[in-house]
Amino acid sequence: MPDLSGIVKAYDIRGVVGEQLDVALVRDLGSAFALLIKPESDAIVIGHDMRDSSPELSAAFADGVTSQGLDVVTIGLASTDQLYFASGSLNLPGAMFTASHNPAEYNGIKLCRSGAAPVGQDSGLAEIRDTVEQGVPAFAGQRGSVTEKDVLADYAAYLRKLVDLSGSRPLKVVVDAGNGMGGHTVPTVFAGLPIEIVPMYFELDGSFPNHEANPLDPKNIVDLQAKVREEGADAGLAFDGDADRCFVVDERGEPVSPSAITALVAIRELEKEPGGTIIHNLITSKGVPEIVAEHGGKPVRTRVGHSFIKAEMAKTGAIFGGEHSAHYYFRDFWRADTGMLAALHVLAALGEQTGPLSELTAEYSRYAASGEINSTVDDQVARMMAVKDAFGARDGVEIDELDGLTVQLPGGGWFNLRPSNTEPLLRLNVEAADAEAVRALTEDVLAIVRG
Repeated sequence: MPDLSGIVKAYDIRGVVGEQLDVALVRDLGSAFALLIKPESDAIVIGHDMRDSSPELSAAFADGVTSQGLDVVTIGLASTDQLYFASGSLNLPGAMFTASHNPAEYNGIKLCRSGAAPVGQDSGLAEIRDTVEQGVPAFAGQRGSVTEKDVLADYAAYLRKLVDLSGSRPLKVVVDAGNGMGGHTVPTVFAGLPIEIVPMYFELDGSFPNHEANPLDPKNIVDLQAKVREEGADAGLAFDGDADRCFVVDERGEPVSPSAITALVAIRELEKEPGGTIIHNLITSKGVPEIVAEHGGKPVRTRVGHSFIKAEMAKTGAIFGGEHSAHYYFRDFWRADTGMLAALHVLAALGEQTGPLSELTAEYSRYAASGEINSTVDDQVARMMAVKDAFGARDGVEIDELDGLTVQLPGGGWFNLRPSNTEPLLRLNVEAADAEAVRALTEDVLAIVRG
């Protein structure tokens, strides 16, 4: 009986190919997914990224699906949000083969139900794991069929319909695809727009020869920052490996915080639907709910993680949601995350006025932040309790435990301390009025966390 506890994560399946993931296991995972969604659909759409193992593994998954009598529509090379588009537009459950920004030896599967609805631990992943561990029952009926469909042009046209760039001034934009799927989608999405693209690392290469396809790590956007300055570009965009996240740098090569992007896009969405609900996770800058409220919107705070955000969007009818990790969710995109659509919003906002991007985003960057700081600890619960006790004893401090520990200080600074789900780590995010206040509060918390 296989043990899948190490590869079935909170939101997806991910592991080292040849050690944790192989063709036989992936075939069983395809069969188990087919059993899960049989009551609601008779077909599944499958896409894959540029990793060397992706074609073989996605084919094995399709074999497992068809062995249970369901049909498969393959869209071939795709970004994760392109797969979500296929799931939404075709109204089919989907499977995307990618390990996002993980190293080359990894691969994984992101699953969704029809209309790009998420499949996580509580919404199907645990059931799939149990089915495979117990042995997938054979199906005696007729095997399903496999057909191919190219949706890239339709995906690009759909995004361009949601954001009108026809009135934009000409822009010069450096795009770092990190040898990931942005190199596949960007040329088609931006074709015909008043935007000159300066491409970096557009060659699809799952060995990531230039840098990790993880723009959240500052060292991976150094090349982009230098190129923006060298080219005198208006902006820079960096996509992660499966191109569902997009990071932005301004004309100076300085990173624009995902919180500022969330606020900017939220205002644009509120212009289309005044009074709408905007989702933000609890690590997002407190400037986001302030700005949303000032523009007549309803900010709603959630836990970190796409399944929580998508669930809250469905519950509230929210028009948009943003996370500190540069995941951006749109009701008009089946509540799924698409960094490409967020990027188009940023470029449209920039192109509609004459000032530089740094000036445009400055009004959305109200506070200083630490970024995420990780600490390896022996006992996550004990360290969390020590922090709670220390700050809870202070006057005027407010504490909530929606997701980890969020501590609001009377002077306006705050921090969140969360345990990692997969590693013996505590993750700290601090925000305050200025860099010095952030530094002081960070040192205060880490002195307790690290003993």
